[in-house]
Amino acid sequence: MARPCAFCGIVGGEIAASFVLRGERVCAFLDTRPVFKGHVLVVPAAHVPDFQALPEEEMGSFWSEVRRISSAVETGLEAQGTFVALNNKISQSVPHLHVHVIPRRKGDGLRCFFWPRTTYESDAERDGFATRIASALP
Repeated sequence: MARPCAFCGIVGGEIAASFVLRGERVCAFLDTRPVFKGHVLVVPAAHVPDFQALPEEEMGSFWSEVRRISSAVETGLEAQGTFVALNNKISQSVPHLHVHVIPRRKGDGLRCFFWPRTTYESDAERDGFATRIASALP
């Protein structure tokens, strides 16, 4: 039997959380293991397993709420900015679409892109990757 979705439990009130926003379509609550205090998770209220599963008609309103939360984190916490991130499938710790909004301050020690970086062997190799991705666009 599949494990119940933790974020559906939070949205449904079965799991306690500190909410920033409780909307009909979008909810936002504090991460229980924050990168920095005030780290918010923004989720669709209905279960959406990943980024590609978010219906097109909800895309704009969802990201508008993410932007609104980002602004509120900056203003409410006197942050100098935010780091906004989405893991899709790989490294997605809960299989429910969620966006991290993390307060940032100059010198806070967060090093984005902790993962190894690479280079293309040539312009032709780089162009080949671009072509493969572009040809897969719906």
